[in-house]
Amino acid sequence: MSILDKIRKNSTIKEADLLIDSEVFNKKDLTSTKIPMLNVALSGFLDGGLYSGITTVAGASKHFKTGFCLVLVDAYLRKNPDAACLYYDSEFGSPPEYWESFVGENMKRVFHTPITDVEKLKFDIVSQLEGIERGDKVIIIVDSLGMLASKKEAEDAVEQKSVADMSRAKAITSFYRIITPHIKMKDIPAVIIGHTYKETGLYPKEILGGGDKAYLASDAVWFIGRQQDKDTEGLHGYNFIIKVDKSRYVKEGSKIPINVGFDYGINIYSGLLEMALETGFVTKPSIGWYQKKDDTKKVREDNTNTAEFWDSLLKDKNFQEAVNKIYKL
Repeated sequence: MSILDKIRKNSTIKEADLLIDSEVFNKKDLTSTKIPMLNVALSGFLDGGLYSGITTVAGASKHFKTGFCLVLVDAYLRKNPDAACLYYDSEFGSPPEYWESFVGENMKRVFHTPITDVEKLKFDIVSQLEGIERGDKVIIIVDSLGMLASKKEAEDAVEQKSVADMSRAKAITSFYRIITPHIKMKDIPAVIIGHTYKETGLYPKEILGGGDKAYLASDAVWFIGRQQDKDTEGLHGYNFIIKVDKSRYVKEGSKIPINVGFDYGINIYSGLLEMALETGFVTKPSIGWYQKKDDTKKVREDNTNTAEFWDSLLKDKNFQEAVNKIYKL
């Protein structure tokens, strides 16, 4: 009997295996969204998407954080007809109508769990994870962890105590410490909405709230920025900028714009024109006109936001590789 055979025989962990055969690393589920550049932000690939693990989406109010989560839920539920979404809600800012606009009939598979403090979230999610097996299709959304109080903080408010609460940071640390191995080993995607703050100093850096454990446990951390999309006729929507502050798949510091208009919703071709211009697959033969490489047809910018313009490029292996080279870690 070889030493590897002895190790395998003596192991008490049923998921233990040779590293090259490990399901934890080698058989991870991937869910593509309908937005190519959002797939890039998640994985580095235009046709990639959401892997299992913890993705933290953080930013200021009205920065489309919940919207990004619902795009991911929609993609996951469409891919897996037997899947369910476990939705923890502390802000109650996303009514059923908002969910229906993103996921349609699939909102019937969304299980809503109201939460009031970190401890309730921790206890319930642990109970749920204990009952989930690898192979069960579940996506978890927490909206949001950033605004949750600790149990002690809530009790102190009831008793009109104004003492400083030192328990919240410990509760959040415990939350991440407990759920992280379950999430990874059971191949579950979890998207957690957080908040950010600016550190003090001459050049203040944006920091993820929730302590070091929130950052360490996350496979990806997004900071969402926002720019107005307007012209002489007024404000038409916003360009939300995904800054990839941490990722296991994408180069850190990458910035990816996703356009959302008041009239048309999410522009699924967001960011592609800038990417194609940068890599030379689209050119500007004259002011205001765009032309695909090896194509004689010229179009205005508004006419580039179509399947006719992008479908062939998105299938072009050379274009895919050019984008991968820029973003893939």
